[in-house]
Amino acid sequence: MLTGNKVIITVALNGGMQQDRDGAVIPKQPREIGEAAARCHEAGAAVVHVHARGPDGKNSGDKAIYAEIIREIRARSPILIQTTNGIGVRRDPTTGQLHWPSDEERLGLLEIEPQQDLFGIAAGSADFYNPEGGYPGETPYVNSPELLKQTIKAVYGKGSALEYEIVEASSLHRMMRYANEGLFDKDRDNLWLLYGGGFGATPPIARNIIFSIDEGLRMFPQAIVGVTATGHDMFRMVTLGLAMGCDLVRVGFEDGVHLPDGTVARDNSEMVKAAARIAAIYGMKPATVEEARARFRI
Repeated sequence: MLTGNKVIITVALNGGMQQDRDGAVIPKQPREIGEAAARCHEAGAAVVHVHARGPDGKNSGDKAIYAEIIREIRARSPILIQTTNGIGVRRDPTTGQLHWPSDEERLGLLEIEPQQDLFGIAAGSADFYNPEGGYPGETPYVNSPELLKQTIKAVYGKGSALEYEIVEASSLHRMMRYANEGLFDKDRDNLWLLYGGGFGATPPIARNIIFSIDEGLRMFPQAIVGVTATGHDMFRMVTLGLAMGCDLVRVGFEDGVHLPDGTVARDNSEMVKAAARIAAIYGMKPATVEEARARFRI
């Protein structure tokens, strides 16, 4: 647990598909991302989660772009950097069909130079649906066992921390099976579980999130517990996580643009400030980068 009643605020700046809308400005190019990350750090965020975009503003798996993003962020603030492992779907210009990147392309993001601080992986497959994040149509999001296992080995081999996105509670049992097979230690104290509501068929309701968190702590009692959600449900679920004393909450334009009162934020830093205000109700303060680094054991 974090000492001093602190909470780590992660800000997911842009996602793979989100575009400017209703006054919200999505940072897409490396310099814009670096500047946005600095504003969010000043507002209280300790971690920034980023997707790369090409010159056309669409998602990209280009490691050179990720490297430039990392340099731009580090030139402006000490905020911890977590790159996506999902990259995002692409639309075939001929057929119009959506395609997810290959495992090989996703694994390539583990070898960026300069290296990111933190990593992430979805702990299970899902029928992904997130209109607020730029995914208005339901599409299969496959996270193969091979991809998950190779990511776990690589990240822990680097001495870093890996965020497991829990799409539903069954993913926890998959992880426990891997732990029992010796892939990782279930009692490691930087095992990081991010619970989400509103992604695909996962309902953004309290009893679902509470059940998943309880099930996760039953199996992984030392885990870092994080909460997020999409769209108008984001701050409802973030508030739930803060009320439960979770270690981490995630906000940001990747998953929605609305503040707790329903108005649209113009900048990601407004989302961070809103999370900090809610945390204060429960006597919590945003963790510093140094405190977050210590909790992640990096």
